[in-house]
Amino acid sequence: MKLSTIFQKTRYLLAPLVVFLLSDLSLAAETGASHGIDGSNLGLIWALPFAGILLSIAIFPLFAETWWHHNFGKVSAVWAASLVIPLIFSFGFEAALYEVLHAYLLEYIPFIVLLLALFTVSGGIRIKGYLKGTPEVNTGILLIGTILASWMGTTGAAMLLIRPILRANEWRSTKKHIVIFFIFLVANVGGSLTPLGDPPLFLGFLQGVDFFWTTTNLFWEMSFVATILLVIYYLWDRHLYNKETNKAPLDDGSEPLGVEGSQNLILILAIIGAVLFSGLVHLGELTIFHVHVTIENLIRDVLLLVITWLSWKITSKASRAANGFNWFPIQEVGKLFAGIFITIITPIAMLKAANNGQGALQFVNDAVFDQNGDPINYMFFWITGLLSAFLDNAPTYLVFFNAAGGDAQILMNEMSHTLIAISSGAVFFGALSYIGNAPNFMVKSIAEQNGVKMPSFGAYLIWSVGILVPIYLLVTFLFI
Repeated sequence: MKLSTIFQKTRYLLAPLVVFLLSDLSLAAETGASHGIDGSNLGLIWALPFAGILLSIAIFPLFAETWWHHNFGKVSAVWAASLVIPLIFSFGFEAALYEVLHAYLLEYIPFIVLLLALFTVSGGIRIKGYLKGTPEVNTGILLIGTILASWMGTTGAAMLLIRPILRANEWRSTKKHIVIFFIFLVANVGGSLTPLGDPPLFLGFLQGVDFFWTTTNLFWEMSFVATILLVIYYLWDRHLYNKETNKAPLDDGSEPLGVEGSQNLILILAIIGAVLFSGLVHLGELTIFHVHVTIENLIRDVLLLVITWLSWKITSKASRAANGFNWFPIQEVGKLFAGIFITIITPIAMLKAANNGQGALQFVNDAVFDQNGDPINYMFFWITGLLSAFLDNAPTYLVFFNAAGGDAQILMNEMSHTLIAISSGAVFFGALSYIGNAPNFMVKSIAEQNGVKMPSFGAYLIWSVGILVPIYLLVTFLFI
């Protein structure tokens, strides 16, 4: 049977799911009257569409890689529909529309516009010249990327350096470990020190956390994790390099080391300025079907789109071609996360209800406070982290930020260890899965386009759990 036929038939598997969801008699349409859904009334069955899209991402590339690359957008849409349709029948059209608009206007659109800008601008910067993929050179690139990630974002740093490190190691037969550690360090851990580094920290900044609070309070944690990862990487890469049978190409001197498309560095600063503008300026808000959209955020997104267009226009197409630039990675992230942001509506609603001691996920909230109501910081670290690895880490950060009281001044001072646990958990654990942070998927996609056979979703989890979890256990004992 052809895979296209299989896909057509799998839609019928959604029918029992829809019926099962609609049969949850504890739900009532009138609960949508408050412009959204009440997570306290949701059973765990409502998390199935999210689990389904995760399983699709994990399984289809493993068993039907070619088919997946042509149909992942359709699969994402099917799982999104499998949640939206039951939402409409159970809570009413208006409540479902509110939730979808809330997810897209406040989360998905700003998320994808920022990624698009960083992807396009960083993709216009070409580090040219000969780089030999030795363990020393590779470790140096990882170190530079880790440092840059907090100041130009994990996406910006990842898109700037992934192509040079792939080009330097093109001749090597074993190189997927290079990309995996690149995801660990440049696409995640390195973004710990400023609100520009990772979206959850930017949300904290919008909630009143000082811009440099994470710089001073997460510096040692980030340095500790990054140092261990760099040492492990160097030793691992040195071992594989010594066993390498391929020969590195000789430098013919035809192209000296340098930077092409340096005008995009100015546009990187413009992106940073646009993001800071939206966090520091307050110009009021617009209401779109009960969803409050701030004017400064709209201005930021328009500026980011203008910056994207400028980068595309002023950068040589030949330079982008030499850099291996194409639109597929951002298309893949855009289509898959369009479904993910819909299917996480119900899990996030359930987590918010748990903050009030209600709903199917109440046990999650109970786990982060002791019987006296005091925070258990190591549980904040691990639960925020593990959920961030599979849910979007930005709303997960907000859920636990508010669970800890939501007062930035108290969290930065009397409860600083709790905020350290939440912040580091949201950022560090983003490296645990391909969907933990958006740059992970883009790095994976670019690596595969350059001939690197990356691990499947599940195989990557084995790598990340085996390497990162022992390090995070050490972080728990030493810092949390």
